[in-house]
Amino acid sequence: MTLQELQDSVDRWIKEYGVRYFNELTNMAILTEEVGEVARIIARKYGEQSFKESDKNSNLSDEIADVLWVLVCLANQTGIDLTEAMQRNIDKKTQRDALRHRQNEKINPNTK
Repeated sequence: MTLQELQDSVDRWIKEYGVRYFNELTNMAILTEEVGEVARIIARKYGEQSFKESDKNSNLSDEIADVLWVLVCLANQTGIDLTEAMQRNIDKKTQRDALRHRQNEKINPNTK
């Protein structure tokens, strides 16, 4: 699925089942909540926290998909073409960071 297909699919779902988009502020709050759920799983699976009984059925892929869903909703309702936005972002990072990470001793031990 391309980003455009994803945006179209979410838009169709919202119009068919969701009635309408939540407003941007509500979606921002929902995004924050969903990112928190991802953080909770990461902290328990890869960090030092242990799972609570209520956390044991958590699904990282589902929670990341929830984050993406809300991001797509925000893009759709604010008129952002994610394909174009991501290409511009990749171009920006490529120009800005072409050598930065390769020259970073903290992540590339071959820089000495």
